[in-house]
Amino acid sequence: MSLVRRESLADQAAELLLSRIRSGEWRVGDKLPGETTLAPQLGVGRSTVREAIRQLAGRGVLTTRQGAGVFVSAAEAAEPWDAVLRRADIVAVIEARIAIETEAAALAAERRTRAELQSLHRALASRDDHRSDIEEHVDTDHEFHRGILLAAHSPILLELFDDFAPRSREAMIDMLRLRGRHGTDADQATHDDIYEAIASGDTEMAASLTRAHLNTLKELLG
Repeated sequence: MSLVRRESLADQAAELLLSRIRSGEWRVGDKLPGETTLAPQLGVGRSTVREAIRQLAGRGVLTTRQGAGVFVSAAEAAEPWDAVLRRADIVAVIEARIAIETEAAALAAERRTRAELQSLHRALASRDDHRSDIEEHVDTDHEFHRGILLAAHSPILLELFDDFAPRSREAMIDMLRLRGRHGTDADQATHDDIYEAIASGDTEMAASLTRAHLNTLKELLG
């Protein structure tokens, strides 16, 4: 049996375990041998085996059951999230943003603090001041929308928003260049309205305006 090399031990141990699962040595539902058995087989310490198991559990291959052991839950590792986003159709990304940001806008209208409103107002003004340059316009637009996520006080929604940000930024810049115009008065007015709805605590209006705005983007990008 091949032993792992000395660099990136946990990564290589995880790949060796995965290759053994793929070969059919352990099938879905089977229980893996214990750490004391796997460690000498892989030529690593028990702590490295634990880390390899954690990696494969995070990729959906293994499941740890308290008091029972480690079981095979899939024969193939799930595709990493960042890879999924890189190849995702931009319309799918906008659809996910609609789900995230519509709820976030409603939560922001309910939970925003005075300091967060002030920060959001500054971001709105900065967005207005940077309409001429496409990349600056997209970046200041991002800061405004991220400010809404911060005001929503929902760490999971914020993390999801941040995951989508690079892919969304790339698509927005490309779309605006092809379109040949950006930063219109009507677009800025829409963001003003979203801000006012949040500031006034109108959850339904904040959500409705955000959904309508992102649906417009979806139509432009589709």
